[in-house]
Amino acid sequence: MKQIDQTSTSTNKKNSNNFNLELAIVKAWQKQAGWLWLLWPFSFLYGIINGIRSKLFRQGILSSYRAPVAVMVVGNITVGGSGKTPLIIELVRYLKNKGIKVGVISRGYGGDESLMPQIVTVNSKPQEVGDEPCLIIRETGAVVAVCPNRQQAIETLLNQHSDIQLIIADDGLQHYKLQRDIEWVVVDSARGFGNKQLLPTGFLREPISRLKDSTVIYHEPYDKSKTALKVDNNKLTMHLQAEALQPLIAKKLSVISTNTETNTETNTATNLATKSVYAISGIGYPQRFFNTLKDLGYEVEGIAKPDHHQFNAEDLMYLTDKPIVITSKDAVKIAPLVSNNPKLQNLSIWVLPVKAVLSDNAYHTLTKQLSSLGIVL
Repeated sequence: MKQIDQTSTSTNKKNSNNFNLELAIVKAWQKQAGWLWLLWPFSFLYGIINGIRSKLFRQGILSSYRAPVAVMVVGNITVGGSGKTPLIIELVRYLKNKGIKVGVISRGYGGDESLMPQIVTVNSKPQEVGDEPCLIIRETGAVVAVCPNRQQAIETLLNQHSDIQLIIADDGLQHYKLQRDIEWVVVDSARGFGNKQLLPTGFLREPISRLKDSTVIYHEPYDKSKTALKVDNNKLTMHLQAEALQPLIAKKLSVISTNTETNTETNTATNLATKSVYAISGIGYPQRFFNTLKDLGYEVEGIAKPDHHQFNAEDLMYLTDKPIVITSKDAVKIAPLVSNNPKLQNLSIWVLPVKAVLSDNAYHTLTKQLSSLGIVL
């Protein structure tokens, strides 16, 4: 599989340089490049500062906020995609089906902080509230509030929806100003922990020892030969199941087709006439997306963009000779871009939805944890 990293044409040289630097560091982490050890003094300092900070919060020297309802934080100790957002979407769907009233809060990364806190709606724009909150609300219909200050996000949520029983915090694992009742950490088994070093030498936000304080969900590679993931040594596991490719543009240009009921076991992504595609991605770990398409039988030319990349017309308009496949997260930004630019409307753009599938033991653990908080499924 061929992979290319291509920057957009831009008059802003600083943004272009930042773009290249970010991708270079991500590649170095993936390859565990030797030169990263030159950055170890910065990692040492980073670890000391964060260790002192977390200890001050644990001892109550630094104040933290206790919400009036139960709070569940879903996050990771690594930089880059681990499958956290699909997991949150699955948890919200599952709990709503059980009759639990769930709200979601998010930092709203990539959004306009001057407009926060605010409630996210299906009409919210990613550049205002962030791409992940837009995806979560469109996939689940949950009540979502965004703000870097999680207390303000929760208060905004509860002011409008006082009947919420559980708040799920999208990320915020290191946001110790927010007290939490349940803490799930997603670990990508395929990526592991690299060189096991803190930023910037490695891609760890916190040391591996941090996992002992949390419920760990291991994101395992999907094995088609298995009908379901089994509990292995009491590990709680999940995998991402690819669903059928869907056209970005449905009846209306602004609508993203997301039929979440499609089952890949019986309806695989074979609805493109050609097997050669561009895969363009602005997620934390684009290689997983590229590999998924390759596993589905496609010849992939991968175009990696930084996480939360703000797409523009130049990113797409030259990709005319074969179909383009994107993630659901990127689709929330690319769909309005296409709808507002006639030059892009003749492109063949498809979305590959994925669904998080949890092991039975993960659901059992969730049920037990919520029951201890008085929330009965």
